[in-house]
Amino acid sequence: AKVAANREFPMELRQLAAVLLKQFIQKHWHEDEDGFVHPVVANDEKEIIRRLLLLCLDDSHRKICTAVSMAVTSIAHYDWPEDWPDLLPFLMKLINDRMNMNGVHGALRCLALISSDLDDKTVPSMVPILFPCLLSIVSSPQIYDKSLRARALEIVYSCTSMLGTMSGIYKVETTNLMSPMLQPWMQQFSSILSDPVPSEEPDDWSLRMEVLKCLSQFVQNFAGATEKEFMVIVGPLWQTFVTSLKVYELSAVEGAQDSFEGRYDSDGTERSLESFVMQVVSTHFFSFFWGVQAGVQSLHLVFINY
Repeated sequence: AKVAANREFPMELRQLAAVLLKQFIQKHWHEDEDGFVHPVVANDEKEIIRRLLLLCLDDSHRKICTAVSMAVTSIAHYDWPEDWPDLLPFLMKLINDRMNMNGVHGALRCLALISSDLDDKTVPSMVPILFPCLLSIVSSPQIYDKSLRARALEIVYSCTSMLGTMSGIYKVETTNLMSPMLQPWMQQFSSILSDPVPSEEPDDWSLRMEVLKCLSQFVQNFAGATEKEFMVIVGPLWQTFVTSLKVYELSAVEGAQDSFEGRYDSDGTERSLESFVMQVVSTHFFSFFWGVQAGVQSLHLVFINY
């Protein structure tokens, strides 16, 4: 942990230290886990490791942030929230610091990994705290770049996916939790999708792809609550659908533009045109148009007039 946190060491060495630390955590952190290997980490050493890792999250090297975030996520699996109550407050403080964009990136990367492993006990308490901050990021293109806004939407997607899983048993509770938030999110989705899809701009494709994934969860899991709010997004969705196919034709069919095939960002996320178009034409995309049962006829009329 000390090597990973020391910014005077070479980046490659620090990254390797963080990766090895993650492996060490998985074997020695918790005695009751499968695959545990003696000795167990002492409580005072755990405290030092947790503190050092959090201080690395605003590192300017993206690969360091990713490796450290993975180590933090491994610890959070065992310790959070009971034995690490200050984790979420620390991450929220980083996210809200607009003067430290490296910290915003690191905190979002860490939360994206943590949110993919959340359960039905933690999500309901996190959503009211997280979503307003994430909405502020997504709705502020003048402050946050598209990659940060897309990362914020990854967290929204993970949380709403878990709420969707819970809705089978806790339908009323999850709907009541999400209903007040749907309108502002739909407005932001509409704003992002309303412009034509640009050529050779993978950051824009990634942002739109995350919007489509979130919309899929909203419509599948909260269809009754989203019917009215959904109408505002039909036009922008159609705009994205039509213009994305035009960009795809120019890039992948005619070869006139770069499709960024096989390209990945520093976090390992694919950023190609093909991955975006696959999301656009997926079954979930078309469910936006036909899936809100009570509004199908109205949607048809909107398309006719669009």
